[in-house]
Amino acid sequence: MMDKVRVGWIGFGGRGHSLLNMVLDTMDDVEIIGVCELYEDRLEDARKTVEDKTGKSPIAVSDYRRLLERDDIDAIITPSSWESHVDICIDSMLAGKYVATEVGGAYSINQCWELVRTYERTKVPCMMLENCCYGKEEMTVLNMIKKGLFGEIIHCEGGYRHDLRHEVAQGGENRHYRLRNYANRNAEIYQTHELGPIAKYLNINRGNRMLMLTSMSSKAAGLHEWIQKEKGPDYENANHHFTQGDVVTTMIKCAHGETILLTHDTTLPRPYSRANMVQGTKGMWFEDTHGVLFEDKAEGPTWMHRYQNINDYYDEYLHPMWRHYTAVGGHGGMDYLVMRAFIDAVKEQTQTPIDVYDTASWMAITPLSEDSIACGSMPVAIPDFTNGKWTHREPYVRSKWCLEEVCEDMFEL
Repeated sequence: MMDKVRVGWIGFGGRGHSLLNMVLDTMDDVEIIGVCELYEDRLEDARKTVEDKTGKSPIAVSDYRRLLERDDIDAIITPSSWESHVDICIDSMLAGKYVATEVGGAYSINQCWELVRTYERTKVPCMMLENCCYGKEEMTVLNMIKKGLFGEIIHCEGGYRHDLRHEVAQGGENRHYRLRNYANRNAEIYQTHELGPIAKYLNINRGNRMLMLTSMSSKAAGLHEWIQKEKGPDYENANHHFTQGDVVTTMIKCAHGETILLTHDTTLPRPYSRANMVQGTKGMWFEDTHGVLFEDKAEGPTWMHRYQNINDYYDEYLHPMWRHYTAVGGHGGMDYLVMRAFIDAVKEQTQTPIDVYDTASWMAITPLSEDSIACGSMPVAIPDFTNGKWTHREPYVRSKWCLEEVCEDMFEL
């Protein structure tokens, strides 16, 4: 096993820089060899951050391919713009380097197939850094599902419901890629925070798969009104007609009959919510109230008497990852955990817990929903990126980071 993982880091917007600081502050077994960014000021900030915290100045480049040429880099981490994720992942795998991409949707189904086929040719792992798969509540629900508390899972919901009007509208001056996407696309544009955990609940790509979807979009009015009110009629984009609907809903049907409802809602006034819900034959979870209802676990004449807070179940059902993490004084939350899962896979040269088939199928929802909306919410088939292997996949890696089962024997508690 490697003592240290030598990393090339691509992309230093707000997300990239915060993740960099987290890694430098918490992971002594990670060495940042090189940094890459198109904007010179961000590149210099990243280089200086690494130098200030480690005493070593990384190489700093504007062309990520220069990092891929180096023999002293084991892995690539890319919290760059959505548009660049797939190209960087493909080139990294071709260069023989493990690669972790931040979340985001694809721009075409061909991209997703190319991602999968590159992995199948090279056998170099590619992992989406979907942090919500390692959230405390999400992992506890995973543990409850695996222990049968919900019975047979019937329906799951989730969303990205986050007022981002200020971020999107000011994307020009702040150099944020969301602006050009909202200006030109209309899709389930940011779905993996909810879909990632749901896919693991439903064994997607390992015994189950997503078959088809249909998406519908509302009108787009929230951004225009916010710009007019907060920035005035002379502000850039003040008269732009945004194409991304204020609320997009997507229904997905799975091979074993389960349904998934996704909601994207980021340009209207609202509090933050991922709106997760799981319904099974024996109970349900409703994240917005941190509520659970189990027919066999609580008594009372009506559902109101049986509706409980998930906190009441942590003593018995808290995922051992979070029990262990809290016991050792964890820091960074789910961002730390998902990054740690990737780094440990690189160190041990094993498959990542979120693999290329997960990454491709989750990313594919964006262009598929785009097609559905453009065709009047027509149903659209979801490709099987495993090419039939979802019924008989190779064994997954059992580890404390595993999302296919809860490997309690891997923890010292």
